[in-house]
Amino acid sequence: MPSMSYARYCAEIVAQTDLLRSRIEGADLATPVPTCPDWNLGQLLWHLGGAHRWAETIVRTRAAEPVSDELVNDVSGATGKDPAAVDAWLAEGAGQLADTLRAAGPQAQVWTVAPGGTPEFWARRMVHETVVHRADATFAIAAASPAPRTTAPGPAPAAGAPAFTVAQEVAIDALDEWMGFASLPLVFEAKPELRDLMSEGRTLHFHATDTAPETAAEWLVGLDGDTLTWSRTHARATVAVRAPLAELLLLVYGRRATHEARTTGSGNQNSGSSSNGNDRSNSIEIVGDVPLLDAWLDGVSFWLKE
Repeated sequence: MPSMSYARYCAEIVAQTDLLRSRIEGADLATPVPTCPDWNLGQLLWHLGGAHRWAETIVRTRAAEPVSDELVNDVSGATGKDPAAVDAWLAEGAGQLADTLRAAGPQAQVWTVAPGGTPEFWARRMVHETVVHRADATFAIAAASPAPRTTAPGPAPAAGAPAFTVAQEVAIDALDEWMGFASLPLVFEAKPELRDLMSEGRTLHFHATDTAPETAAEWLVGLDGDTLTWSRTHARATVAVRAPLAELLLLVYGRRATHEARTTGSGNQNSGSSSNGNDRSNSIEIVGDVPLLDAWLDGVSFWLKE
């Protein structure tokens, strides 16, 4: 269930695109994107701009059947492009999508890749598509940036420390959307082996550590029935993940790896447990059955790899 207004989604598509554009201003489009290893920055931007145009076409034409996603997947158009032209093209596509969504309204009937069938689905999906690729661009720029010079004693500062931030309400809605996708019956159709994870009492819990209690920024995933379920609640779990909200989002989207996190062994653990004292700098803490978490993340994120 979307937690932001339709008008907010339309506005965020443009706002998130503008944030991305400001982050990459003056960047070399050949810069590798470490979180999308097969792409450079130009290809990443071409993919995102193509996604905006694909969704815009679906909504504008009131498509009732699948529309070719060649615009999304063919990133060859980025080769040799002038950065200023790509920037203008990206801005144009985001603006066109937002305008088309506003004109259509949230409840028109259109084809969608998952249950929904309305422009609201596409408005929400494209906001979070843009947010995650903004993170990718941020990490690409950071990785390509030299470490700052310093004469101070002590360890040298890290090169290009990433500075990805996202508004709390946007990140919460993005995680809600992810959990909804991860619980669809079609997940079992695409990944039948996920049924092997289902077992009585088996759950996963995700808890944001940087939000107020009233935001209820925690998610419980149930693997203990015939269907995958999720809810916004606190409970003991087979595996618990505690991290700042943005880091939780990056984890489920595969932009963070569980092996980078601080971990505490297998077994049922309370997600409210304290840090295990590991001195690693990563802000993600995992308590419990890490292989289960890995298997779930790999299974339900199949659509990111197609």
